[in-house]
Amino acid sequence: MIKIHLSRLMGEKRINIADLSRMTGLHRNGITKLYNEDTDGVKFPTLDLICKALNCKVGDIIEYIDEEDRAE
Repeated sequence: MIKIHLSRLMGEKRINIADLSRMTGLHRNGITKLYNEDTDGVKFPTLDLICKALNCKVGDIIEYIDEEDRAE
């Protein structure tokens, strides 16, 4: 399972969706989908813009969680 931590990261930095949209030039709807983990994919240029704006690494935004490890 892929977990998106954008909402947590934005909360820690006290940045809202409108702020991130202005900082990156990305559409608010796309950011909202990532924020709510309601997306089936994200493009590398989008991740690049978000990482630059939030001064973070891709691994701070996206995490892989092995379903089998969670069951134990």
